[in-house]
Amino acid sequence: MSFIMRLTLALLIYFIVEFYFYKRFKNSIAKLFPNINKSRLKKIIRTIIIFTNLYPVILVIYFVYLMISGAERMSAIENSFFDWLLVYPFWTSVLIIVQSIVFLLPIDILRILAFPFYKKNREAVRRKISILTLFVIIAAIIYVPSRIAYDYNFVSTRVTTLNVENLPESLRGFKIALIADTQADWYTDEARLNNYIESVNDSNPDLVLIAGDIITSTPRYIQQGADAFKRLTAQYGAYTCVGDHDNWAYRSDHPRSLREISAALEFAGVEMVDNDRRVINVDSSTIGITFVTYTYSRRITQSDLEFLVNGNGKHDVDIFLTHQPNESLIEITSKLGYDLFAAGHTHGGQLTLLFPYINLTPTLIETNYVKGDFYLNDMMIIVNRGLGMSVAPIRYNSTPEVTIIVLQNKE
Repeated sequence: MSFIMRLTLALLIYFIVEFYFYKRFKNSIAKLFPNINKSRLKKIIRTIIIFTNLYPVILVIYFVYLMISGAERMSAIENSFFDWLLVYPFWTSVLIIVQSIVFLLPIDILRILAFPFYKKNREAVRRKISILTLFVIIAAIIYVPSRIAYDYNFVSTRVTTLNVENLPESLRGFKIALIADTQADWYTDEARLNNYIESVNDSNPDLVLIAGDIITSTPRYIQQGADAFKRLTAQYGAYTCVGDHDNWAYRSDHPRSLREISAALEFAGVEMVDNDRRVINVDSSTIGITFVTYTYSRRITQSDLEFLVNGNGKHDVDIFLTHQPNESLIEITSKLGYDLFAAGHTHGGQLTLLFPYINLTPTLIETNYVKGDFYLNDMMIIVNRGLGMSVAPIRYNSTPEVTIIVLQNKE
């Protein structure tokens, strides 16, 4: 399906969802406040709809212009006034609408199914449903922007334990910081990056592993993305695998993107490892790390993967670090004696809707390994929520995360 078709389909679905939301809202207001000026209410709703949808309309016009003019690629509109006037209101309204509908739709379905049992009291039931509808919408209006602001400004440090059989004394209590997706760009600026790195240093890790995605796109942010890592203080250094966006500084020249990012990172004291192994020596103990490139643009070949994992040897702790938590890689790795599979990529489900007993996020379409700790056979799997953002310049119910992995002997 072409980009135009996908964009058209996405907008069509959203406008249907938006129509349903505002119709429910208008009907509930009219039900509870029968004397309200309905004409004025319609005008207010229409004004809100027009204002919050200006951003996608401008993007469509911009995209059509680029197609007509023959421009090579779409450049992001980087302007604070534009963001606060149009971008943030659009994305906030999208989440308010979708978060509300996650609760309103089941209520509507139950209402329809239960109609034969309450039809004699339909007016009383409709009034109660209208009250519940307004409660859900008002709660979303309060919670959604508050949570967006929280997830933009704060970093969560999560401590977890990796238990390893016959772990040498010198590695007991050894701390590894796993971070990912720093994605330096217009929205993840120097202040936000520094706050993230300070959170890493506050935990005083011995080693830092980065699961890729140093920038979002364009070469303008390579230096900014790399410079943040100069502040890392881990005794045994910092290493990163290749992420999706690390190929996209120059969209038409992936090798150049990796060369420039790798060079900037090296100057900052971070080694980018592309399909290779490294051994960290801690006194007489060793930590073996296999770095595998598994991204949308480049995926390790089966022969190269077999060479890497079969030649890995056995160390006191064996770690497999890659960008995407691909299920086939996880299955392969779990059979080869690795103690830990570490990844990022998912942003922890960057936009996650609240719902009882389940976190609803588009990320589930790609993988069930969205965030946190998992186990397969004897191998631990950790997916870090990272810092940056893709597509939408916000996070929702996905606070940026630093994962501190403490090595312990398995009793």
